[in-house]
Amino acid sequence: MSFWISLLNNVSVSFFGSILSASFCDAVNTRKKRGIFVCGIMLMPLLQGLVYFLWGAEFMQEVYPLVVHLPLLLLLYGLTGRLLWPFFSILTAYLCCQLRRWIALLAVAILSGGQPMQDLFELLLTVPLLVFLLRAASPLVRQLSDYPAKTQCQFGAIPVVYYIFDYMTTIYTDLLASGDPVVVEFMPFVCCAAYLVFLLYNSVKERTQNQLKQVQKSLGIQLNQAVREIDALRESQMLASRYRHDIRHHLQYVAVCIENGQEDQALSYISEICKEIEAQKVERYCENEAANLILSAFAGRAKKAGIQMKVQGTLPAFIMVSDSDLCVLLSNALENALHACLPIAAAKEICVIDVQFFNKKERLFLQIENPCQDPVSFENGIPVSHEPGHGIGVQSICAIVDRYGGMYTFLVQDRHFILRLSL
Repeated sequence: MSFWISLLNNVSVSFFGSILSASFCDAVNTRKKRGIFVCGIMLMPLLQGLVYFLWGAEFMQEVYPLVVHLPLLLLLYGLTGRLLWPFFSILTAYLCCQLRRWIALLAVAILSGGQPMQDLFELLLTVPLLVFLLRAASPLVRQLSDYPAKTQCQFGAIPVVYYIFDYMTTIYTDLLASGDPVVVEFMPFVCCAAYLVFLLYNSVKERTQNQLKQVQKSLGIQLNQAVREIDALRESQMLASRYRHDIRHHLQYVAVCIENGQEDQALSYISEICKEIEAQKVERYCENEAANLILSAFAGRAKKAGIQMKVQGTLPAFIMVSDSDLCVLLSNALENALHACLPIAAAKEICVIDVQFFNKKERLFLQIENPCQDPVSFENGIPVSHEPGHGIGVQSICAIVDRYGGMYTFLVQDRHFILRLSL
């Protein structure tokens, strides 16, 4: 009886590993492939049985990789057209076979049973454990098949090491049974090393993702500012088009005033039209067009909100800071200043945003000062906000200044928030 249980257990573990391997590499996703796979794995027990009866159980264990794993690899290669991932899938399934073995060993240890009981428990665990792994683990493992070969190798490193270790210490030698501490402690060492590598890899990956998120946020800010500039230019173009359309009506009105001797009224009308046209142009603060567009846009927003914006400085047309980075710096700093001033202006109090900048020896110096009503929290000298969606602008400013090897300072003096930076 024990012989047949042992034989059924050997066949079941073969099916267990084969089905799991095929599922891990998605080799049976069509009816035709499933038919080929079933025919293939049905031949493997026959091959195992032939070797077993001709050369014995010990020889069968030694050539198991050639009798089972190699044919399975070739079968999966034929079904998927890939070699590396089916290889890792087989070794991962081999590693999963240790689950049923260890659970059975635990049950035998508790019940004080022998080898027949262990074979029986392994046989009973095969189907429920296979169903669980197919549902819980296979979808996650299959996702890794689309990753680059480098990532696949990182995933497959542990199964490969365990496969080699298991055969070298239990099948081809008795090193593990000898109790040599170097051998016994090898797999715990591998687990510890893999854990440390995972920590380092995850840390680098997290840092890279944070940098990408920062770049994405900066690009989003640039895009929003560009949209504002385009809207402002579109509005100016529409006004200019309207003025061109109405110019003959204006000229006719002026001509009638002059014909009737109403020169003062004509001059007043011309002055009023000139003021309207002047109000729509982009204010020129310096020679740098990007700075002019940003400053003009925020000056217009500040004026509509009842906030005065004073701008003093000189900036050449070309500076070492790119237009996109300059846009992010000014937009974020002025957006924060405007946000802090809105409640003050709403209370009908005088509110002034003071902007000063200049370029000296290829370095940009910028200072923006604005009143602030609420207390400002700082962490490591950087202002932080606990409001949803706020605080990103300051992070973008710091990231750009750091990238140019510059310096920044945030401080509050006499209920005024001051930003100073050089880069």
